[in-house]
Amino acid sequence: MVNYIFLGILQGIFEWIPISSEGIVALASHFLIKEANPIDLALFLHLGTFSAVMIYFRKDWRKVLLLKNPSLLRFLIMATVISLAIGYPFYKLISQAATGAILLLIVGLGLFLTAYANKFRNFLGLGQIKNLTVLAGLVGFLQGLAVIPGLSRSGTTIFGLSLSRLSPSQILKISYMMSAPLVLASSAYLFWKNPLLIAGWPSLISSFLAGLISLSFLMKLAEKMNFYRFALIFALLCFAGGIIGLIVY
Repeated sequence: MVNYIFLGILQGIFEWIPISSEGIVALASHFLIKEANPIDLALFLHLGTFSAVMIYFRKDWRKVLLLKNPSLLRFLIMATVISLAIGYPFYKLISQAATGAILLLIVGLGLFLTAYANKFRNFLGLGQIKNLTVLAGLVGFLQGLAVIPGLSRSGTTIFGLSLSRLSPSQILKISYMMSAPLVLASSAYLFWKNPLLIAGWPSLISSFLAGLISLSFLMKLAEKMNFYRFALIFALLCFAGGIIGLIVY
């Protein structure tokens, strides 16, 4: 149970920043929870942070669900459909191949992409994409790719949304809200595929509590933080571990 709680805390902290929570949790679960597929468990833990998103942005969700913000509703629907269409094939491929040293190499590659995307996004300028349909397509595509462990969902979506005219606070809010419908769909599939994942329920509680606390804090600080060097160092460590693992095994 302690291992599950620890994984939930990792998910709750890293979900909101442009460093892949899925990659970090999948990597940790590979060593801590031997009986579960690390990719499935990492995706499962998003259900806890989903609850944190729903509560923290409850006023915005109320407007969306009561059809008082139809443009955001259309954006979320389009982005989710595209994300599922892109993400599912990658999930089937990665969940079967991502074990041991190969998982480390995939995490390293994903974190390299995340680091450099966030390093250079400010130089690309704002206001380049004005059409919300185009923006939803781009961000949905990037979110779908983030099923690859190490490629940050929040990092890729923040990167894509920064190419619009949205303000920094709107970018962060929409990036975090985008995760909710995708998590619901993926969680339903995972439970259908493997009902035994419910054994990890302690991780859902810890990921929810840690997620709610860290989200409140990071909404004020995230846009000022520089995650490039941290992600790059973590990527190098993952690459080194993966190469060593391939040599040893």
